[in-house]
Amino acid sequence: MGANDLKMTSDPEESRFPAQRRSLFNNIKFFVFCHSLLQLAQLLVSGYMKSSISTIERRYGFSSQKSGILASFNEVGNTVLIVFVSFLGSRVHRPRCIGGGALLACLASLIMALPHFLGGVYEYTDSISSSGVNRSSLCQSESPVSTSSSNQSCSRQQSGAQQGVYPLLLMGQLLLGIAAVPIQPFGISYIDDHASRKNSPLYLGILLAVTSIGPAFGFISGSLMLRFYVDFDKISKDQIQLNHKDLRWVGAWWLGFLVASCLLFLAALPYLFFPRSIPKEDAEDDVDSTPDCKQQLQQTESETSLLQFLKSFPRIALRTLRSPIYLLVVLAQVNLAALLAGLATFMAKFIERQFSQTVSFSTMMIGGVCIPLAVLGTVLGGVLMRRLSLSVGGASKLCTSAILLCIVSSTPLLLLGCSTQRVAGVFPPGSAALSCSTSCRCPAEAFNPVCGSDRVEYRSPCHAGCRNVEIDADNKPSNYTECGCVGGLRIASPGTCGSGCPHLLLPFVALLGVTSFIASFCQTPSVMMILRTVPAEDKSFAVGVQYMLFRVLAFMPGPVLYGSVIDTTCILWGRKCGKQTSCQYYDLDRFRHRFLGLQVVFVCGALLCFLLTIVVLRRRASQPQPQEGGYETVSAPYKEKELEAIKT
Repeated sequence: MGANDLKMTSDPEESRFPAQRRSLFNNIKFFVFCHSLLQLAQLLVSGYMKSSISTIERRYGFSSQKSGILASFNEVGNTVLIVFVSFLGSRVHRPRCIGGGALLACLASLIMALPHFLGGVYEYTDSISSSGVNRSSLCQSESPVSTSSSNQSCSRQQSGAQQGVYPLLLMGQLLLGIAAVPIQPFGISYIDDHASRKNSPLYLGILLAVTSIGPAFGFISGSLMLRFYVDFDKISKDQIQLNHKDLRWVGAWWLGFLVASCLLFLAALPYLFFPRSIPKEDAEDDVDSTPDCKQQLQQTESETSLLQFLKSFPRIALRTLRSPIYLLVVLAQVNLAALLAGLATFMAKFIERQFSQTVSFSTMMIGGVCIPLAVLGTVLGGVLMRRLSLSVGGASKLCTSAILLCIVSSTPLLLLGCSTQRVAGVFPPGSAALSCSTSCRCPAEAFNPVCGSDRVEYRSPCHAGCRNVEIDADNKPSNYTECGCVGGLRIASPGTCGSGCPHLLLPFVALLGVTSFIASFCQTPSVMMILRTVPAEDKSFAVGVQYMLFRVLAFMPGPVLYGSVIDTTCILWGRKCGKQTSCQYYDLDRFRHRFLGLQVVFVCGALLCFLLTIVVLRRRASQPQPQEGGYETVSAPYKEKELEAIKT
């Protein structure tokens, strides 16, 4: 026997990976680096979508309810397919599946941006042409309004490309949800299989940190992209007549999806070169068997058919849900997740409307203040639980205390806000249309807000009775004059009068950040309560059921519910070509009370669940109880056979 034979006999690890042991793609640290970049790019798309939802709504005339459906549609594909990940986990080439999911996410991101390139230029009412002033926006009593340009615009609006915008966006969201299915579960299991016991928690902690900050990067990216005009690639800079503060402004919502698709494509390439199994990190110091042996053992022990897998899943799920503590904690988390869904989807729109801020600034407040504070609260909640060595009862009391403080900090938000500005003929409700502009023959679809010198807002210069306009050096209107409906100087300036309370923005954002920080303290203790109240062999499955309930009960219906509530506060819907478009004016008091009131309802629901958890724990402490959730009624061999089919 030669020296090489002795080496192969004494070092089986070298014999399995003889040529590529020192390859970069056989290094688990490099895999962690690649997976962190991939998750960052994937979650950036998710955060960017929510930051741009109000802009897409304005661009294509969607209601808030339709926007909510669009925001939650990616959960549909994710929820349907996530069940099969545990079944396929040990039977597929995990790195290639992750790479395939990343490439599918890249395609989905391109589909999301496609409506911008298939459609025409963004058209808004009362626009100023590059050659001069659009006189149809002024009061013209001497001749009826020409409808030729309106008919041309309507013909473009009714084209196939315009009608296919919403289905295209839904398809993109659906594919994004499907693409996310293999990325995180397969990545975590691959790292856990090939990292050493010492380094595995560190690597997983890095991934969780990236998971937390990914949406924040999405919101910040959205804030930057929405500063550009939506059609800056189609028209010259001189033709852009709107500014960021105009209610008709639409930012370049599509640009972030193109950037994200490029990042996803680059992040997907390394996964095509990772092998199915790599040498285990520090294998000589580990007592566990090698990855190949572990995978062969798993494959021989879990030769379960798909039919058996689907049959055993409902039984184990029902048995898990029979644990009262598990069910109460999950329901509390569902309430907090529904609150998060509404906050992430529509809070930027709330700040924009309530305090008369730009879309980019409102988005920056969410991504730069609220999300980082929530991440910090999650980390400190785990640190506090570790320092105090809290039991299940102590964790439930910590969560209850955090929710009580959250209610205290969030209640003043209902009072910090602005009343709707006075809009002639629109608000206060029931006010009649202005008789002074009835002879102006104003188009019913006109929307070009102006603020009169009497601090009354008008839907357009025509509705203000303005007969002349002053143009500045940039060929943009600076003032409207001879306005018959405006008192005093009879002058109106372009743009909205605003809600009149921007000084309340700072305390509002501060209280909102504090509320996010306090509410996030519950995340780590509640997860630990779940892990400590189910049998050891059911832990991974219980966490899987938990996240599935999140999607079904919170992330899917949450944005739709919030969008429907917001639509009930609209006092003037836009119209184009005889069809209703997005809302132009909201009753800001109703908007604030119903939107924030719904969040208070979810917080109170979480508080009730945690209080019931404390009651159940006290009863169990005073009376001896059988094993939790009825697990003792299941024979060990049969239960073990079922659990082998469900490895999440």
